[in-house]
Amino acid sequence: MANVTPIVAANDGGGIQVDRLSLVYAGREGSVPALADISFAAASGRFTVVVGPSGCGKSSLLMMMAGLQAPTGGVVTCAGRPVKGPDPNRIGVVFQDANLFPWLNAIDNVAFPLALRHVPARARRERAAAMLTLVGLEGFGARFPHELSGGMRQRVSIARGLVQDPPALLMDEPFAALDEQTRMTMGEELLRIWAATRKTIVFVTHSLTEAVYLGDEVLVMSSRPGRIIDRIVVDLPRPRTYEMLNSMAFGRLRDRIWQHIRAVA
Repeated sequence: MANVTPIVAANDGGGIQVDRLSLVYAGREGSVPALADISFAAASGRFTVVVGPSGCGKSSLLMMMAGLQAPTGGVVTCAGRPVKGPDPNRIGVVFQDANLFPWLNAIDNVAFPLALRHVPARARRERAAAMLTLVGLEGFGARFPHELSGGMRQRVSIARGLVQDPPALLMDEPFAALDEQTRMTMGEELLRIWAATRKTIVFVTHSLTEAVYLGDEVLVMSSRPGRIIDRIVVDLPRPRTYEMLNSMAFGRLRDRIWQHIRAVA
């Protein structure tokens, strides 16, 4: 199936438009195509999930959307303007590893991007404290990373991604290293944060259950060179509940994704 454009165009707020994006690596044995002709819109305020087989280029796609890697061809726009490099005022990024500074406590880790912009100390600490409260870590600002659980460290990372109030947030398998129970809890927490902020979220995952549970829509990628081969609208009601995981509707959506992954893996 060819690239499929969502019903709602990403043309306002924090919407992200990906137009004919491609990526080719130069290897010792010649050029290696990683991504080919990817086009889709992540509409403003929507939760878009990207899944695909290992090595299909999901993380590379996210890095290009964040302006952290230059594409070989095509363009990414956010809030109507091209993405030509990192711009945390428009796009926040949360990685699989929390990447916290071990010598800074939680509140200073969250406030670090504001310190780089020379925001006054009192203002940045107030903003960071508000973000810690948003992610459920009120009262933990003085804790250092080694004093926090894996899930708590990822909450700090999410708070740091939100501290500059970007309209869009890109998340690259942020819960992959967590145990199943913590992963489910973090999924619930992320949906709560998203409902409170209405950010445009693009979320990469290997988990088909996580994809259906979180997303408004799921984009399925092919094996390398990665292409969008299906766009699946998740028409389950919100708020999502754990009980939905056992429903026939949930199972049908997850199976549709799996049939694609099995066919191209």
